[in-house]
Amino acid sequence: MDFLINIDLIELIKTIGYFGITAIVFAESGLFFGFFLPGDSLLFTAGFLASQGFLNIYLTIFMIFVSAVAGDSVGYFFGRKVGPAIFKKEDSIFFKKENLIRTERFYEKNGAKTIIIARFIPIVRTFAPIIAGIANMNYVKFIKYNIVGGFFWSFGVTLAGYFLGKVIPGVDKYLLPIILLIIFLSVLPTIIHFIKEKK
Repeated sequence: MDFLINIDLIELIKTIGYFGITAIVFAESGLFFGFFLPGDSLLFTAGFLASQGFLNIYLTIFMIFVSAVAGDSVGYFFGRKVGPAIFKKEDSIFFKKENLIRTERFYEKNGAKTIIIARFIPIVRTFAPIIAGIANMNYVKFIKYNIVGGFFWSFGVTLAGYFLGKVIPGVDKYLLPIILLIIFLSVLPTIIHFIKEKK
């Protein structure tokens, strides 16, 4: 169970190094198939390993930040590319053009807030930039808030792992419950939003 939830992230990161961390963050941030990859838990564990001397914290955060922003941009332009084709698609059980138009208006009104908040929510983090592109959100506005969200996410989560690793002796023994807590806190806003929508 430990391995299934944690994917043995410590060993994974030690094996893949900086390049692997960068690739995972890039894919999870904006590639359509990257939604299943570890995000918050990867950053936290990378921060912890940096506190133990396995990684350089400055290089780690810089590479995470750059790959997160770049991944989101790729997702955005993918959405822009497929957007026109989706608008031409006929309505079906799973697709309604009205919902896409509503999404476009939502991004026009709340786009900035959405891009920043989505950065902290698994799965949503992957699809938010794609939907922003489909919704034809202004790219200058998108990249500005993409950078802000990417900054707080990459610095905040990674440094949390780094400082806990420095402050708490033997914190590696508690990595699994800490990562589970991070995952729970990540999906909590989605759960709250879903409950409010149901009401």
